[in-house]
Amino acid sequence: MENEIRDFISYLHEEKKTSVNTELSYKRDLQKLQAFLRNQGIEEAGRITETSLNSYVLYLEKNQFAPATVSRHIAAVKAFFHFMLRKGMVSEDMSEHLKAPRIEKKVPEVLTVDEAVRLLEQPGNNSPKDIRDKAMLELLYATGIRVSELISLRSSDLNLRLGYIICRDGVKERAVPFGNKAKEALACYLKGARDQLTKGAAVDTLFVNCAGKPMSRQGFWKLIKIYAQKAGIEADITPHTLRHSFAAHLVQNGADLHSVQEMMGHSDISSTQVYAGRNGVQLRTVYQRTHPRS
Repeated sequence: MENEIRDFISYLHEEKKTSVNTELSYKRDLQKLQAFLRNQGIEEAGRITETSLNSYVLYLEKNQFAPATVSRHIAAVKAFFHFMLRKGMVSEDMSEHLKAPRIEKKVPEVLTVDEAVRLLEQPGNNSPKDIRDKAMLELLYATGIRVSELISLRSSDLNLRLGYIICRDGVKERAVPFGNKAKEALACYLKGARDQLTKGAAVDTLFVNCAGKPMSRQGFWKLIKIYAQKAGIEADITPHTLRHSFAAHLVQNGADLHSVQEMMGHSDISSTQVYAGRNGVQLRTVYQRTHPRS
């Protein structure tokens, strides 16, 4: 089965143009399936049966994997079998009748507008690091990009004059606009703070640490925790909290879901619709004001 998994990952990379994170996720999930089947005495893909796949799903559930995790594993198995069937590696799709568990989508935790403003006001202008932190926080809240996208931004991905950035996920890219507050913070950072951090070295990454190297996820995670504490925010926030807050605040103020979906890089509108769940009161108000038979 090892060769089939390798061929499948190559197919995802070369033909489907998936991101590295997606490929790693599929590989991990399929290797877990491979290990389970090996313990059952099944080494070859052609010997996999519906019963063995159902046993694998039961194994995941018995080991208290979250429904979302079980669903992800099932999706990986289905994609793998579709690939093998298409390439003639198996004669039948044994994953056809696998059913994912029902998942109740949770409304993500978000900051209030007041909390978001307090957080963004924490970095000062006393040092290049403070100015950098301000620019990063403002840009994250202004665009809703992922922290991985934030720290991998290149200087050439920023158009300060027109107010947008280019984000990349694998070979896919999208343009995301940002407003005046983020523009001011970025201009201040680029005016001199960045050069002081890089010490004049040629570094392509937009945001760098105090050693002039690209920022890490862990480094940004730590600084957002520090500023949240300074802002008096009791919730245990993460960089993703600002992403959720960006989307929720846009929807609360009347942004349409398709625009928010495009800005956040969601492939499925259902991922964006969860933010509408926070806006029930406002939606009812709009309905009562506008529907002819309300």
